[in-house]
Amino acid sequence: MDNGTAVKELLKNLRAQVPVLEELLERCSGHWGYEDPVYRFYHQSFKVYNLQRQTLEIVAKLQALAPSVALNEGFMRIIQEGTGRNFTIEENKNWLAATRPIVEAFFHARYFLEMALKYGRELQFPPERLPSGWAALLYLYNLR
Repeated sequence: MDNGTAVKELLKNLRAQVPVLEELLERCSGHWGYEDPVYRFYHQSFKVYNLQRQTLEIVAKLQALAPSVALNEGFMRIIQEGTGRNFTIEENKNWLAATRPIVEAFFHARYFLEMALKYGRELQFPPERLPSGWAALLYLYNLR
């Protein structure tokens, strides 16, 4: 599939999945899905590790929008470094190094979820002039 066709297919899938993306973003923006987990990072609570589930759920939804396309290598590295982690008492001694990747991965995944929803709502056709968020999405799917 050429890039033009892949971009159109991505946009079609984005538009079709707007309700699912809205529900996911709502969960990742509320008290328990956003406010509390970020607080837990600063409070040095092991509960920040729960962000990993949300991050992986977002990544799965993003991947499902273009299942035949590999997601951006840099993005996936951030996700891999910020997921699959288990809390140990020793991590309290090096809290930032241990947990910042978890929060960073969540923020990157949430950004792309926001952009997917924004452009799924706004765009009817791929634009000639690329808004920054749309261009970022194209990079996520290696279509730019």
